[in-house]
Amino acid sequence: MTMKRVVGAELGVGITAPSTLEFQIAIAPHPGTEVYESLSFVLNGKPVHAKEISGTHGNRIHKLHAPVGYLEVDYSATIIGQTAPAPVTDYDQSMYLRPSRYAEADKFYGFAATEFGGYLDSTTLLEKVSSWVGNRLSYVPGSSDPIDGAVDTLLSGAGVCRDFAHLAVAMLRAVNVPARVVSVYAPGLYPMDFHAVAEAFVEGTWRVVDGTLLAPRQTLVRIATGRDAADIAFLDNHNGAITLDKILVTAIVDGDLPRDAIDQLVSIS
Repeated sequence: MTMKRVVGAELGVGITAPSTLEFQIAIAPHPGTEVYESLSFVLNGKPVHAKEISGTHGNRIHKLHAPVGYLEVDYSATIIGQTAPAPVTDYDQSMYLRPSRYAEADKFYGFAATEFGGYLDSTTLLEKVSSWVGNRLSYVPGSSDPIDGAVDTLLSGAGVCRDFAHLAVAMLRAVNVPARVVSVYAPGLYPMDFHAVAEAFVEGTWRVVDGTLLAPRQTLVRIATGRDAADIAFLDNHNGAITLDKILVTAIVDGDLPRDAIDQLVSIS
C-alpha cells in the first residue's frame, strides 16, 4: 500500500525591529515520491517573496528581509510514496564523527565507552543507546534552555526532543558511530510540533534513533539535517527583533499509524 502523508506549518511572527529571517519548514527533496506543496509569506497583509537557498542534504532555507510588522507563513505538503534512505558521502562519515556545539562528543569518550563500548552489533547498539537516553531523561516541555547541549541535558535529566537527539548523537559519536540531528514532521506526535531525532550511520545506511518514542519512525518526513540544532532550526533571526506569536504544525498519515519497535532498524523515508 502506498503511504500518503500530509504535513504543514502555520507561523505568525511579530517583527519589532527590521530583521533578516530564515525559515527551514519546507520538506527536503524526496526522490521517487509525488510531492505537492505550497508556501506563502504575507507581511502586513501583502504577499512577499522569500529567496530559497539550497543547503547541505537538501535543506531548504527560505530567506527574506522584513521591516517592522507582522508576518504570516503558511506551508503545506502532501507526500505520496516513500523515498530511498538518505545517500552517504565520505564527508558525512568524517563530519558527523566530530563534536559540535550542542553534541559535545569529546566530553563523553570515556563514559560512552563504558556504557556502550561492548556492543559490537549495530542493531543492539542503537537499541541500547535509544533506550538508555529514554530512561535517563524525562520529556518535560520548557525544562531546557535553547543553548543547552548534551552535557547540560544529561546533568538535568530532562529535556525536549532536541535534547534527547543531542544526547544520543553525542553518545554515538563518542563510540565512533557517525551521527547527526534531523528535524522532521512526525505523524502521531503528541503534542504536535516540529520534531527532532537522531540519525546514526550503521551498516552503510542512516538509521533513526529517537529516545522519546513519541511518534513511529516509519512515517517521519525529513525537513533539515545537520550537526545539531544550530543547523536545523525552523526559524533564525538576524539583526532585528521578533516574537513568535503563532505556531501550528500538522502531520498526518492515511490509515493507521504503523507499529514501531525499538529493536528495529528504521530509515527516514
